[in-house]
Amino acid sequence: MKEFDLNQLISLCKRRGFIFQDSEIYGGINGFWDYGPLGVELKRNIRSMWWKEMVEKRGNVVGMDSSIINHPRAWEASGHVESFTDPMVDCKVCKKRYRGDEVESDKCPACGGELTEARQFNLMFRTFVGANVDSSSEAFLRPETAQAIFVNFKNVQETSRQKIPFGIAQTGKSFRNEINPRNFIFRSREFEQMEMEFFVHPDERKKWFEYWVEQRVEWYTKIGIKRENLKLREHEKEELAHYSDGTVDIEYYFPFGWQELEGIADRGDFDLSRHIEFSGKDLSYFDPFTQEKFTPNVIETSAGLDRTLLTVLADAYEEEQLENDSRTVLRLSPAVAPIQVAVFPLHKKLKENAEKLEEDLRLSGFKTFYDDKGAIGRLYRRQDEAGTPYCLTFDFDSLEDNAVTVRDRDSMEQERINISQIKEFLSKKFGA
Repeated sequence: MKEFDLNQLISLCKRRGFIFQDSEIYGGINGFWDYGPLGVELKRNIRSMWWKEMVEKRGNVVGMDSSIINHPRAWEASGHVESFTDPMVDCKVCKKRYRGDEVESDKCPACGGELTEARQFNLMFRTFVGANVDSSSEAFLRPETAQAIFVNFKNVQETSRQKIPFGIAQTGKSFRNEINPRNFIFRSREFEQMEMEFFVHPDERKKWFEYWVEQRVEWYTKIGIKRENLKLREHEKEELAHYSDGTVDIEYYFPFGWQELEGIADRGDFDLSRHIEFSGKDLSYFDPFTQEKFTPNVIETSAGLDRTLLTVLADAYEEEQLENDSRTVLRLSPAVAPIQVAVFPLHKKLKENAEKLEEDLRLSGFKTFYDDKGAIGRLYRRQDEAGTPYCLTFDFDSLEDNAVTVRDRDSMEQERINISQIKEFLSKKFGA
């Protein structure tokens, strides 16, 4: 497994327009990040591939999109008001704050000062709905997208005419007031989730749990993650969440060690049963074939989009030593690369021809980029850092042979291809 400093990747992300610190000109705000032109495209591609895998290719999974603010009672029912906490400690000397479960001694890691006793800190962001700012108008920004799926279970099931087993998928922003955001976008206070709740008969929980663990690991390899950098970790009984009867984490080997990438959980009937109790509404399911009425159990797949994006970048990042040089390259899968092909003119006199080629490829559906600022070697290096799989160079010979030089990002090998065959060549490479 390759080792590199996370700061190198953070620097590249800013330099190439993937990710910026939020409100940087004002000094930034910890735990919040903005996505630049390349970052937003990479994020969109990953989200699209997840949706295609989880919803579009399946006949028994449907989607929804819920509000960020839900009724406060939903968070009481889910256990978040009571249990969604982390232990918090403060240094009595330098006043730095830490999660209690991440400090190995009773001394401050920064200055060696004495720490306070741990106290529980609720991670939900509070807000107020309406004109009054009091307890009657208190609400929360959602800490997860899952609860809205459970609350809408009956609405979705009946309107989509789905039968058990079936799933409901959702992507969207969630918010957690983390005590100590860290490791770039790995743990932040605003993030995007990709969650799917799969409703099953209680007798079929084990089968579907194993199925979804296998499916989710396979998906990460489809977006370019190396299998050897992934592993499964089953939660011990004492670390299970209050709702879980069993959880398996898919972990990735980040520059800061093995960490959770996605959790697959057997939630039993906890969620629907709690919402039945707190709302007084019937959220059970009636099987028209067996005539059985029951409260469905749930298998959950829960992934962070930002965390997945960081995984894609970390897995693709490489500092490569060449014979007389070195380069930084992102070996992104063409399936998620924000730019698929870049087009350059070798000389400013060829600008119009190169721009015409880039426009033709863009209007044909390829994700393109045009650049003519700098020597050809520098243009290549920029696209290596952006993760662009192929670069096309229009030179003076192109005027005679109607061909361009195609350069492969990974091998750096070059070949001449007729412009009339470029679309076919790229389509084959991208599996289109």
